[in-house]
Amino acid sequence: MNHSMLKTGAVETEEITPDILSLRTVMVNVQMIGTPGTGDWVLIDTGLGNFEGSIVEEAEKRFGKPPVCIVLTHGHFDHVGNVKALADRWSVPVYAHPSELAFLTGKEDYPPGDPSVGGGLMARVAPMYPNKAIDLGSRIQPLPEDGSVPGLPEFKWLPTPGHSPGHISLFRERDRVLVAGDAVITVKQESALAVIGQEKELHGPPMYFTPDWDLARESVRRLASLNPEVLITGHGVSMRGEELTASLARLARDFDRLAVPDQGRYVDKDMN
Repeated sequence: MNHSMLKTGAVETEEITPDILSLRTVMVNVQMIGTPGTGDWVLIDTGLGNFEGSIVEEAEKRFGKPPVCIVLTHGHFDHVGNVKALADRWSVPVYAHPSELAFLTGKEDYPPGDPSVGGGLMARVAPMYPNKAIDLGSRIQPLPEDGSVPGLPEFKWLPTPGHSPGHISLFRERDRVLVAGDAVITVKQESALAVIGQEKELHGPPMYFTPDWDLARESVRRLASLNPEVLITGHGVSMRGEELTASLARLARDFDRLAVPDQGRYVDKDMN
């Protein structure tokens, strides 16, 4: 399976498969899923704010038309930065897990980031990250209960909570592609140096923004049980093949040691 990375405008792109393009908005990935120029497509997440133009430009080049919809893995600020602008521009619905809707309709804020988890500069500045709810109004809709993904008939969504209450991942059985959001990531997100260099290494969800480690552990084990061949994450580059198999098995097996911080506001002291 060939894949390539190149820079285009303000975003870096990685072609994961012929019908999946990942775009990096500074430190957060969004995915465009659909065969270029031949039919419908779906946008997964929308990245950090102020990248609306770059996303629209890439969509025009690749598809020449708006997506069927936008699907959110979760509603944290770095995944919804352009969602309202894009949904309004394209006049398309936005889908998320029902447990995430309160954060996307202005009703409930996320827990604040926790700098005490340690690990680097990105964690130390966590209190500065926005945690306020946004309000998408009538644009936001719950994902279908049957696990189907609007606009993507080959994909199923599955709940992977922990990093957020309604976090989801998406899986395609045909080629075992897993879009994991932040349930697992392939860069040490707490470290600015690792993020800048995009050093590839499988990790659990970002420590500074994960309030439920018991659920996060269960979610990683659920993802490992899928035996994915290709992994696409919210942070970091794609991972595949034997490297993915070994890394995901190890993370699922040794989650508490490898993923859970030694201390933190949301860490159960009995874990460590």
